[in-house]
Amino acid sequence: MLARPAGTTFQVLVRVPMSSMRDVEVPEFGPGYLDVERLAPQLAELSAQWIAPFVVVYENGERLPMAATAATQVSIPSDRSFSAFEQALAHVRGALPANSENLVWDQVLFDVLLEYPIRSDRVEFSIHSRLNHLADSVLTALQFQTAEGLTRAYQFSGDPGPLPLDPSWLQAAWRFVQSGFLHILDGFDHLLFLFCLVVPLRRLRPLVWIVTAFTVAHSFTLIASAMGLAPDALWFPPLVETLIAASILYMALENIVGAARRRWVFAMGFGLVHGFGFAFALRETLQFAGSHVLTSLLAFNVGVELGQLVVLLLLVPALAALFRFVLPERIGTIILSALAAHAAWHWMAERGAVFGQFNLGWGAAANPLWWLAGSGLVGAGALAVAHWRARTVAARPRP
Repeated sequence: MLARPAGTTFQVLVRVPMSSMRDVEVPEFGPGYLDVERLAPQLAELSAQWIAPFVVVYENGERLPMAATAATQVSIPSDRSFSAFEQALAHVRGALPANSENLVWDQVLFDVLLEYPIRSDRVEFSIHSRLNHLADSVLTALQFQTAEGLTRAYQFSGDPGPLPLDPSWLQAAWRFVQSGFLHILDGFDHLLFLFCLVVPLRRLRPLVWIVTAFTVAHSFTLIASAMGLAPDALWFPPLVETLIAASILYMALENIVGAARRRWVFAMGFGLVHGFGFAFALRETLQFAGSHVLTSLLAFNVGVELGQLVVLLLLVPALAALFRFVLPERIGTIILSALAAHAAWHWMAERGAVFGQFNLGWGAAANPLWWLAGSGLVGAGALAVAHWRARTVAARPRP
């Protein structure tokens, strides 16, 4: 899909497989060839039925009337005219292919030019592509050309809702605040880690230090990853997912043995790894930031923190009530942490098996951000060993 404003008209070029036009009797001749001459009078009707009503354009937030179908075309799969707007526009407005080309109807493409009346070409435009009705799975590639000649490229699956084509910083910020908020609520492994962090510590002051440390750490690796400083190899996501599961397992075991000192240090060390996990979720949606990448990254972090705050506001009173009326605090902490450890162990085993399928070379060690995250984990592990030794020494009887 290609789109641009031009004077008092907003133009959208759409290309879909002809086979996605259902409930249509396609005229044929010979051994299954498309009869383009007989099909030509139906093309505008096909667009009005299957395409035009499902591409909605907004001008400054106001929905425009349904588009008029200005031109239609039948193309072969090897046609490359949609690589540029002017080239695609000339192709769609050109003559239809002749029957002598012997086109197979379920292998050709259906091209449509839609036009919307607008008041100005230098305002904010949004587009809502609802073409997911054409198939069970629809991947849309959209290229928008501004009146100034700038190009924005997007790719999304299904129905993404109204999409600002050249978003302002406020639109980008709001979109990513929502994205971060929803991501932390959907990220069960991140929530389980947060749960393990706060089970033994429910007072305000320790919670502030722990959540702040976790936030600072994952914000650092999240922004650095979005800026291209993290490894982009296929083995990296399963490694991070394995380490996230390991962080949950560690915190759960620490709760069981009763070692909860300096938890903010562990929150910071493991937060570096969780930041990579947030970055994976952000990777596909960062295209919607337009020219406001840094603003969107910060807004995503704000959304994540708001989500964490909501979870804590619900979790802390619930744990307090549980330990007061149902279970003694120590027994309840052990039971809940054991359940978390059980889930984390299975996650770690499954994700570790996926990671183990990759043959890593020395190139993996060349990324400084990966070394930083690794150093944080090693430091957290060393501190845990030091705490264990200190507790062991303190427990020995003195003469």
